[in-house]
Amino acid sequence: MMRKNTMFRKYIPSLLLFLLFELVAITLWIAKYNIFYLLNFSYIGGCLALGTALFTAGKCYVRHFVQLAVGSYMLLYLGIISCENMQIEGFWYYLFLGVFEAATIHYAVAKIFGPLLFGRGWCGYACWTAMVLDFLPYKQPKKPRKEKLGVLRYVMFVLSLAVVLSLFLMKIANLERIMFWIFLGGNTFYYIVGIVLAFVFKDNRAFCKYLCPVTVFLKPMSYFSLLRVHCDENKCIHCGKCLKVCPMNVEVNEESRKRKNGTECILCYECTKVCPTKALH
Repeated sequence: MMRKNTMFRKYIPSLLLFLLFELVAITLWIAKYNIFYLLNFSYIGGCLALGTALFTAGKCYVRHFVQLAVGSYMLLYLGIISCENMQIEGFWYYLFLGVFEAATIHYAVAKIFGPLLFGRGWCGYACWTAMVLDFLPYKQPKKPRKEKLGVLRYVMFVLSLAVVLSLFLMKIANLERIMFWIFLGGNTFYYIVGIVLAFVFKDNRAFCKYLCPVTVFLKPMSYFSLLRVHCDENKCIHCGKCLKVCPMNVEVNEESRKRKNGTECILCYECTKVCPTKALH
């Protein structure tokens, strides 16, 4: 009985994640009188919960499966087929319209308030840019992180805001159509630059570290994340294996929330796999 209870506790985070998305799904369905929200968030929550549960069970490549299932759905169905700009420009667009739809809901759940619970889990399990970049050959960074280049993320953040604000101030016609083309162009730019940066820095996640504007939203809330990698420093032997495999250069061998790059953790749990003393959990 005790063993069963211990096994069940391992899957509690996955269950809570699913229930969180179901709560959002049902709330928006009732508030908006639109069943799309029920189906949309149930699908995303189901994929994330199933993926994290299978990952906990030790199944390989599950994270990539979740990335493809969620990322391709948002990119192809919501973005291209439904013509919704799900990038940061789409968030500004709907925000300026005063409409709580599409990208504003997505950002509120996944990138502004959600990180209080699951940190930057979005980056590890659902981002449609990272789902491609993670298949490149440099899963483990081959070069030291260029900390100063991180300021470019803030430049991109301001530029995205400035572009959309300018379109509104100039009262450009057919703005919704323009936002769709910005979505296509923006994603094409992200993929090309992301791949180039990966090979230049020998690091699949170089784009996330240096250029992605979404991290400006994710960073402050992720500091207080409920779900995070913990380190039992009494068990740690400082072998450095966890630091070598971390794609985001997080100093996971420290328990403090102030650890270097602590808000960058994407919950891939690669560090827990290589820890010889099981100090990380």
